[in-house]
Amino acid sequence: MPAEGQTGSPAPDLDLPALRAVAELYHRYLTGILLALVQRHGPARASEVVFRTFRRQHLEKFLPGLQKLGLVDRPPAVACAQYHYLSNALGGVKVEWIPETDRKSWVRYLPPRWIFDGTAVCGIPTEVSRAMLWGWHAHNGVSLGNDRLGFVCTSMTTDGGAGLVGYYVEEDRPLDPAERLRFAPGEVPPGPAGELPTVSWDAARLAKVERNYAMEYVRSILPELCAVLGPADAGHVGRIAGRQVAMQYADTVAGLLDADGSSEPAEGPGSFARLVARLGGAQGDSVEVEVDGRAAGGRAEDAFVRQRTWRLMDGIALPPEGFEAWNGLLEGLAVLHGPPPGVRVDVLERLDLGDPFFEWRIRRR
Repeated sequence: MPAEGQTGSPAPDLDLPALRAVAELYHRYLTGILLALVQRHGPARASEVVFRTFRRQHLEKFLPGLQKLGLVDRPPAVACAQYHYLSNALGGVKVEWIPETDRKSWVRYLPPRWIFDGTAVCGIPTEVSRAMLWGWHAHNGVSLGNDRLGFVCTSMTTDGGAGLVGYYVEEDRPLDPAERLRFAPGEVPPGPAGELPTVSWDAARLAKVERNYAMEYVRSILPELCAVLGPADAGHVGRIAGRQVAMQYADTVAGLLDADGSSEPAEGPGSFARLVARLGGAQGDSVEVEVDGRAAGGRAEDAFVRQRTWRLMDGIALPPEGFEAWNGLLEGLAVLHGPPPGVRVDVLERLDLGDPFFEWRIRRR
């Protein structure tokens, strides 16, 4: 792939620590939702959500991605394997491409698995991991108009295998829908990983790519969570997972935000409002803070955050419970902001319900 971008220092107004904090938080939120689904609703419904999430992403991203990565003129099996290598590697996933022939090309997702990071891999049933492959990998041939192209999975981390491994193969005959994804445990790649041109993007562009990569998963899973579980159950599961994940990673987020020495001590409504604003800005949203809340009818120490855009869900119809699931992240961060019991976050205005912005009032508990 041709190198893009330029090396050098990031733009002075770009908040790299906040970009990294957003990427971390959304990454963990995705994994948390998957674990919560398995635990609260069982593997079958979790698999349905995962299938629909990955099929949604496939339909939105695959063909434009082939164009963007310059792979459209390569043999179908090779183009697919290289697409998965390049697109995932840029997002921070540990992945390899292994060439064999023009009609058979391997991809290997190595541990630690990005989507099932850490000990979470022990709580993901195999059928949930297979649903990911049915949602995306099995549909590549359909999207390309090639009914002979399928994916063969030879190893799964969720089975204790040394990574998720498999190959795209172009057969001599059309494949039935059930054959577009097959499993052949024990087959091994023919040799070492292949080499592809690497990008020479600067730190700022790579940070944006990793942020977008994590945000896109949450953008895809929240509407499918609502579609499969129904809005009420989806809002409950998403909110609980958001609170739990944000509490677990509050110290990590704070540490990332303090990486440039610009964050203030975690104390009180004003500092939490500014933390929320930094995260919102790093998501690409228009956010403003009012620290002295007296003019808005609050107490003198109250703070207000107003977010006038919602880039995460731009263009997506989401029931109100979808916002409540997402807002669990802020609730979890608030609990651990400053001395126990943290700060309180009240939602006053809802952009998704027709108000001019989201508005949160932040006060001491």
